[in-house]
Amino acid sequence: MKNEYKHTRTTVSLINYHLVFCPRYRRKIFNIPGVEDRFKELTSIECQTHNIDILAMECHIDHVHMFVSVYPQQSIPDIVKQIKGATSHKLREEFSQLRNMPSLWTRSYFVSTAGNVSSETIEWYINTQKTRD
Repeated sequence: MKNEYKHTRTTVSLINYHLVFCPRYRRKIFNIPGVEDRFKELTSIECQTHNIDILAMECHIDHVHMFVSVYPQQSIPDIVKQIKGATSHKLREEFSQLRNMPSLWTRSYFVSTAGNVSSETIEWYINTQKTRD
């Protein structure tokens, strides 16, 4: 699934992102029984709604790692906003330990691109275009 190209009427793409984000003040929310499972469930539903494929997802006690595949029309800030927004409201509503938090997630996040070829391979491919047969 990691190397499946996404097709629209006018594009063919392979865009994979590694996302990492944390709760406010690095609170250890995933130590609360049930929060991790509910987070994963809500995230899966939200991503399915927005055509975001989750390739991998794991929660540590105070942060989340996600590896997702998206269409080129989807921006990174919008993807993160959709996931954080959908999960923040529901988790704070369902778990009394999280209700007092004015917001669940920080505004910051880490993102890195990933594909099925390395940067060196792409650079070589571009640099050798005129010299290849």
